Amino acid sequence: MATEKLDIVKTIGDGIRYGLKNFFPLLLMVILYIVTVWIPYLNVGTTIGLYKAVIGIGRGETIDPTSIFAKENFHNLSGLFLLLGLLYIGTVVAMMFMLIPGIVMGIAWGFAIYFFLDKKVSPLKSLQLSYDTTYGNKWRIFFVEFLTALAIGLVCGLLGAIPKAGTVLAILGAFLCSAIAVAIEGVMYDFFSKKADAILAEKRERFGHGRCCHGEEAAAEAAETAEAVETVEIVEEAIDDVQTEA
Repeated sequence: MATEKLDIVKTIGDGIRYGLKNFFPLLLMVILYIVTVWIPYLNVGTTIGLYKAVIGIGRGETIDPTSIFAKENFHNLSGLFLLLGLLYIGTVVAMMFMLIPGIVMGIAWGFAIYFFLDKKVSPLKSLQLSYDTTYGNKWRIFFVEFLTALAIGLVCGLLGAIPKAGTVLAILGAFLCSAIAVAIEGVMYDFFSKKADAILAEKRERFGHGRCCHGEEAAAEAAETAEAVETVEIVEEAIDDVQTEA
């Protein structure tokens, strides 16, 4: 089955349209995040809140800027930190092999935190889900993020070159562009979220059939076996993917 490709132009275009339509709530959220990101512990909740806002953008939901301060953002911090640890260690190890493998794996696992928060899966499964959904689209993800960063750099650079007021204008431009960048990320997540839903539905159907035909005990054993296999496949598929795409 052919891998569905992320449309770079459409993703950026849809992100810009959504960003302009919801510009002020997005801008306020970005400002609140940047202002509070320096406060210890609170910055954990606001960072999670920002991730959740991106998930909401993908669903076309109305953005509440103050949602980054919600108490529920602090739920299951142990799982989140475990996921971040796995991400960091895996990416650093991959970076040791001449840098490019680390970049590839960084992109492959780039949506793991979103899946962990949105799909309520384990840290390990969120990594595998991110890897599976981004397969064949890594360079497209890279170009979306590269073009977005390039546009922000150009806007800030041009504004910064204006005499006297350049520094202030560049800072304002960075805030404005960051709001649009968050919207683009949300549109891109929506694409991979739908692929993740299809993968999860397929697995539920498979194990549901196991419960129907072989009983609860057999289904549980099958699930445990599948999870063990997936753990091994993460490493094997990562090596194959690096060789293919790097």
